[in-house]
Amino acid sequence: MTRVHVVGAAGYAAGELIRLLVRHPHFELGALESGSHAGQPLAANLPLLRALERAFDPPGTADALVGTGDAVVLGGGAASARELAPKFLAKGARVVDLSDAFRLHADAGEAVYGLPERHRDAIAGARLVANPGCYPTATLLALLPLGPFASEIEQLIVDAKSGITGAGRNPATSSLFGEVDGDVRAYGLGGHRHQPEIEQELADAGIVAPLVFTPHVVPLKRGLLADCYALLRRAPSEDAIQAAYRKAYAGNPFVRLLPADRAPSLIAVAGSNDAELHVSSHARVVRVLCALDNLGKGAAGEALQNLNLMYGYPEESALENRAIVV
Repeated sequence: MTRVHVVGAAGYAAGELIRLLVRHPHFELGALESGSHAGQPLAANLPLLRALERAFDPPGTADALVGTGDAVVLGGGAASARELAPKFLAKGARVVDLSDAFRLHADAGEAVYGLPERHRDAIAGARLVANPGCYPTATLLALLPLGPFASEIEQLIVDAKSGITGAGRNPATSSLFGEVDGDVRAYGLGGHRHQPEIEQELADAGIVAPLVFTPHVVPLKRGLLADCYALLRRAPSEDAIQAAYRKAYAGNPFVRLLPADRAPSLIAVAGSNDAELHVSSHARVVRVLCALDNLGKGAAGEALQNLNLMYGYPEESALENRAIVV
């Protein structure tokens, strides 16, 4: 068994990861560290974990317990990740970071960008993986297969909507349920903080067309739907577009390409590591819809998928369930 220590364990994504790890045949829980909830029962703060009789460990516990071959998941902010990741790596652990500290090439160092559908082999050999954000995961899954058409793409437009858990457990007043209930609120109109990583990964695939990215928060607990549009210089072949997506996701267990008469559904992916895609072309526009769980494929599920790859375990281990099971 491989021990997994979680630092910053009281957040939504970290709690979801702990729920998944409990069912894992090859991972076992190590330290579950939280500065804000140290000594408090997990059950009192994360209802999904009421069956787990554990309390949050105080800061420093993971550092004291970690050993060679262990895994560490960093669930705190970027500043904390930049401080802690080198320490855990020096002790022989492998690290998955949920923040945006290492996602950009300029900050990555040895970190591998943790989108398995694009970087699977590199992730398998990595010591440090920068787990993508939920918006980038959905957008990149939707647009990266257009790489073969990159020279034809004139403009990219993404209209994405995420559940309120994407704001974390210590949100600003504007993200409280009483503020967003009954509303669909666009934000980050001057530039969303995750847009640079989207543009970076697209550029690495040769797609350098300008991107207009508009995120929204909607009054749902979890789920993300991204409506993505690529404007091409000339109308593409529908058969060629569909073939590109089939090729891109052949052998990728968590990406589901839907038929023409079925739209992606947040309910269908809730609690899972799945992403549903609907691909179509209309004159010069390629439209790709992507639905995923912002705490699943958009955070904790993808982190566990990356851990499975890093340690050589079956990629679907503890991610086979396609519904919330507690």
